[in-house]
Parts: sequence; C-alpha cells; structure tokens
Amino acid sequence: MRGPCKHAAAARQRGRPDLSGKEGRPATVSFSAQDASGEDSSDSELELSTVRHQPEGLDQLQAQTKFTKKELQSLYRGFKNECPTGLVDEDTFKLIYSQFFPQGDATTYAHFLFNAFDADGNGAIRFEDFVVGLSILLRGTVHEKLKWAFNLYDINKDGYITKEEMLAIMKSIYDMMGRHTYPILREDAPLEHVERFFQKMDRNQDGVVTIDEFLETCQKDENIMSSMQLFENVI
Repeated sequence: MRGPCKHAAAARQRGRPDLSGKEGRPATVSFSAQDASGEDSSDSELELSTVRHQPEGLDQLQAQTKFTKKELQSLYRGFKNECPTGLVDEDTFKLIYSQFFPQGDATTYAHFLFNAFDADGNGAIRFEDFVVGLSILLRGTVHEKLKWAFNLYDINKDGYITKEEMLAIMKSIYDMMGRHTYPILREDAPLEHVERFFQKMDRNQDGVVTIDEFLETCQKDENIMSSMQLFENVI
C-alpha cells in the first residue's frame, strides 16, 4: 500500500487527489499514534542509509520529545516508508492534507500548518520537525500546546499575533470545515470570533497579542479554551 508521499506522487501523475484516509482526520495519523505504540524490531538506532535527509540521533530526539526510543524507531520507520527522501515539501503536504478534508478547501490552512511544523523555515518538514510537533500535540502540557498554537497564529513569526493574522487563520479553518457544519455558520462568523478573542487577549490595547497575553488569557478563560478545543482536530 502506498503511503501519503507515494499517494501524493501518484495523485499528481493522474491529475487528481487520491483519497487515502478517513475523512476529517489529519494526514499525520497514518504514521503517528498507531505507529508509536507498535512493537519495535531489534534495530537499536535509526536506519539512515536509504534517505537523503539524515535525522538527528535517536538519543537527541528522545530528549527533545516525550516519545520512548522504541516509539521513535517505529515512527521513523513509518515516516521513512511513507516519505523515502526524509523530507516533505509544501506542495506535497497540501495535497496530502486536502485529501482528508474533501468537503472544503484546505489549501490555505495546510499552508499555515506546514509553516508551523517547518520549525527552521527551510521549506521542508523533516522527521525531527514532525516528531517534535507531534510530541507536543499528543503529549504536551496545556502550556506547550498553547505555545504551539501561538506559533501557528503568528504567521510572520515576529513574536506577535495581529488581528489580521488571527482572522486569516480563522477564515482558513472555516473554509476547510465551517461551511459544512450544522447549523451553518454565517459568513461574518470568523470576524466575530476574532473580535471577541482580541477584546479579551489584547490587554494593553496596542493592537497586537504577545505570547504572555495569549497564554494568560487562554489559561484563565474557559470560553476561549473551549473555543480553541473545537479546532483541536485540525491543529
């Protein structure tokens, strides 16, 4: 069976997406939680010889994540099988991700999500990028998950979230899922959502939200936390 990267290549050749997973689930599930719990072989280190990008050492990745050595080995085998080059570029990521949300347009959100996973901004997601992000999303504390979410909303990575940035993220989520919810959401729902968030988060009314304002507001406001959890399955 082809993996996501191989599915993406085949889909490009045919000129149409090749649906390869359950609708509404992120592409990462194909080699994430299930692989992490799988049995490990006798290999003691990551196999690096068949990929173009060589990930960091196993001990270093174990120190950076909340996965065990066996889980990392299993995750790496899955990643290598699905993406033999060891790298996922943005076009491939968009094609993979859109297959899991065929009812909407996931292109813009996939772009933002790709940038959040692409920690060093080099235009490709490495195994290290993937597994560190996955560790936060699956096993991180509330604080760690909120910091990851801040990075997602901080589109230009200047350390602040503007109203325009938050609106761009919200619109992309609604484009992907909101128009197919019940009851149907109004066109101005993303803007109302952002206005409500900013009124609470921008404590000093300077037009931007800092990481401290974001963390403090989210952790103290149950309504905001509940609203953010609604989008947990797409983050």
